Parts: sequence; structure tokens; C-alpha cells
Amino acid sequence: MPNNKNKDVLIIGSGGAGLSLALKLAEQNIAVAVLSKFALTSSSTYYAQGGISAVFDADDSIESHIEDTLDAGAGLCKPEIVRLTVSQGKSSIKWLRAQGVKFTEEETASGQTQLHLNREGGHSHRRVVHSDDATGKAVSLSLIERAQQHPNIELLEHHNVVELITTPKEGATNKRIIGAYVLDSQENKVKTIAAKIVVLATGGANMAYVYSTNPHSSTGDGIALAWRAGCRISNMEFMQFHPTCLYHPEARSFLISEALRGEGGKLVLKDGRTFMEKFDSRGELAPRDIVARAIDHEMKKRGIDCVYLDISHKPADFIREHFPTIYQQCLEYGIDITKQPIPVVPAAHYTCGGVITDDHARTDISNLYAVGEVACTGLHGANRMASNSLLECLVFADRACADILERLPTVSSLPSIPEWDESKVIDSDEEVVVAHNWNELRHFMWDYVGIVRTDKRLSRALSRVKLLKKEITEYYSHFRVTSDLLELRNLVIVAELIIRCAQQRKESRGLHYTLDYPETDQSTAPKDTILIPDR
Repeated sequence: MPNNKNKDVLIIGSGGAGLSLALKLAEQNIAVAVLSKFALTSSSTYYAQGGISAVFDADDSIESHIEDTLDAGAGLCKPEIVRLTVSQGKSSIKWLRAQGVKFTEEETASGQTQLHLNREGGHSHRRVVHSDDATGKAVSLSLIERAQQHPNIELLEHHNVVELITTPKEGATNKRIIGAYVLDSQENKVKTIAAKIVVLATGGANMAYVYSTNPHSSTGDGIALAWRAGCRISNMEFMQFHPTCLYHPEARSFLISEALRGEGGKLVLKDGRTFMEKFDSRGELAPRDIVARAIDHEMKKRGIDCVYLDISHKPADFIREHFPTIYQQCLEYGIDITKQPIPVVPAAHYTCGGVITDDHARTDISNLYAVGEVACTGLHGANRMASNSLLECLVFADRACADILERLPTVSSLPSIPEWDESKVIDSDEEVVVAHNWNELRHFMWDYVGIVRTDKRLSRALSRVKLLKKEITEYYSHFRVTSDLLELRNLVIVAELIIRCAQQRKESRGLHYTLDYPETDQSTAPKDTILIPDR
């Protein structure tokens, strides 16, 4: 890819947010390039099971959805962003259906068909539109197919961004984005892509932990890229741990959807006793932070490796019809969920913080946008409510599209960008260093910066992350970049941001729970944790 091949818009990430934005821009005759770090299906969207929250039930309302979201967010949601987002639920589902997404339907008493709605944790009504128990896959495949057919969209798989390119080099005043250096993993070459607009749609950073429900691509790339470029980062202490990840030596990242609990699944101990009623009156349908902490508490108190999620009291046909993916996957591991409970543990699931954006997805740097999990819009606050994430992707892709269309005609011509310089580096013969540092990072993050934290644990984690960061920076300076090295470099930066944010919050709120400050601070208005990079 020659340096003089410019794009109007470069979108980094091929999940729901990135592809939605690409399609919306392409329809307006904008030339778009979409980068995928691995295959197009490697995004978190593809693996999402639950669904998309939207108000369709006659007994439900926008106001109720807003209230539930604010309650789950523990005082840190931005009410105007919540209202903006949830009010677009119906229109977002309508747009997806127009792209070919098939959602699960049911027949009414009058013989009509309507969308089947699930209920998940934190929701007071059934409002989760879904495609069986593989909604993300249905959305992802439909959007990929549409994008592959569109003449204005260029899809580039196995392209991993090394660095964003901005100008001027010094200071934040009038800094603008002009492109990115990108590693083509198949050609093993760093190329230059110049673009008038760059959009980060890279997902979250949950691979910072040993146990995660996310694909291996979730290494916080966009957050680290934006931080190095000069963007503020917010609320990284709020890492959501999904309460129920399948506990099996061969399936460390398989999510057991919250929809099972929405349909009556019970969390139990090995002897069949329930325990959630001790922690919250909503039981299994309490917000995720409460359920995850309850499971963590029971595991540590009893010295057990897991708890169990039991839906076997439901009819077998009902289970197979509503949860075909989970049923089949568990069966492959010797677990028949129609007859026996599922062993589960909490696992890192969603990054509620990220790159600070406004209500049009604009970041601190001119012409740089962020959409989806990489962004901190103010929707999720201190804890994301189930199935609000895909909705956020769609709504802010639409908001970003409108702003980009207005801004593009005003963007001046791009300056010449120098090629990537590899003259002072060599190929590494010590790849074991990358693998070792990766494992060390994820283990101490799990042990010290997990579901329950203390000042001492955070201090230990920060000491270790600083040593690792120095080691990784030195390694990066001497050897040619690889995709694994780029991910590790980004992940160690994100880990430090998580730790620093957690150290600043002297209270327990939402997903951040610390034994040193177990109560929520009611003395002042809740505030976001904001980190500002050296510029």
C-alpha cells in the first residue's frame, strides 16, 4: 500500500461499531477503509450472545429503560447520554433488520409475529432483542456481508495499527489526526495509511486478565493508541466481570449468557443451595457487579473453584430452542444443561471506561473519533447494564457519521507523511520474552486488580506494571514489530491506566470494589476518574 493512497475515513476495528459506521458513510459516497487486526470475525461483537436492549413491550417505556440504566451505573452515567442512546433503540433495530439481521420472533395469541424479548440483569422489563443466543454473530455476519459488497468500503484483514499519526508534533493545541502506521501481518511490513478522518472502533481491554469472555483481540489497542497520541482517558477502574463464564479447562473464554438467568436459571452451590438472595433482593437478576462479587465471595469463603448455574428445571425442548449455542457448546464438554448445572466463574467481560468522547464520538484530537467499547461516552457510568453495549455501538456510529459528513468538506489536504523507519531494528530471536511478559501481566492483574481490590494490592500491581513497561519499551525499541508485541505494548499501558484510575477512587462504586473503602462516598457528587497524558 503506497504512502500516497489516501482515504477519506480510516476505521480501525471491524466489530459492530466500526462496520455500522462504515456502511452508513459508504451510503453517502464516502471512501472508507476498515482495518481488522485479525479476521473480520475476530471482534467481540461476533461473540456477543445476549442481545440489544430496546423498548418494544407495551408495558415498558423509555423512561423505565433510562431509570434502569442510571441505577446500574451507580451515579456516574450522564443522563443526557443515556436518554439519547435508549431513545434510539427501535430505530437501531430497524436499521439492523434492513441490513439483513434476523432476530428471534414469536407468535402472539392473535396469530401475529413479533420480536421475542429476553430479560437480563438490571432490566425491569423484557427488552432484549436477540437472535437466539448468538446475537452478535448474526449482527457481525450480516454487516460483514453488506460491507464486502459495498464498492466504497475496503476491508483490510490482518492489519494492526502501530501508531496514530498526528500533527503538529508538540503540544495539544490544534493537533489533528492525519493517518496511521499499520502492520500488515501477512506481508510482515509496516505501511502508511493517510486519512482525513480516523475512527477508533477497537473494542475493550479485557485480555488484561487471565479469565475473560472476550476474544484474544481485546487488548485495549485503541485506548493505548489514543493515550499515546494525547487523548484523555476516563473511568478505567470500572472493568466489568461477567458473572458466568464456563468453568472448564478447555473453555476458559466461553460466556454463559445472562439470558439463562433471565429465563429462570439459578446460581447454586455444588449441593444445590441457592445463595444470591443473601446479597440482593433481585437475586440472579441483580446488576452484574453484584452477582460477580457474590460468586467471588462464595468461592473464596468456601475455597471452591466455581459455582453452578442451573436451568435444568426448565423443559428440555425450551432450553434447546432458546439456547442452542450454549446447549451445543456445553454438550461438547460433556455437560448436558437440560439435565445438569453448568460450572461457572466470573471473567473480565467489558471495559466501561475508555477514550473520552462527546455526544458525536469526537475525542480530544481533531478528526479522531472513538465508537463502541473503546470510548467512554457516559452511557455506562460505573457499571454497564446488560445489552446496552451493542445499542451504544449503533447509536454512536450514527452520531459519528452525521458529524463526519459535516466535517469532511472542511478538512484541509493532508501533509506528506514519512514512511515507517525500520533501519535501526532487527528481527527478534527472543519471542519467549513477549509470551512471558504477557502471562505475568495478566496474572498479577487478576490477582491484584480484579473483582475485589485493596490499596496494597494496587500498589503491588503498579510496581510490577512499571517494571514490565520499561522492559517492553526496551524490547520494542530494538526489534521489528510483530502483532503479539504490539498487543503486549498496548496492554501494559492499559493495565497501568486501570491501576492508576483504581488508586484514585477512594470509595467503592459500581464495578470498583475495595476493602479499604467499602462504602460509596455520599458526601460529594460522584465524579469521573480522568487521566491526562503528558503532552
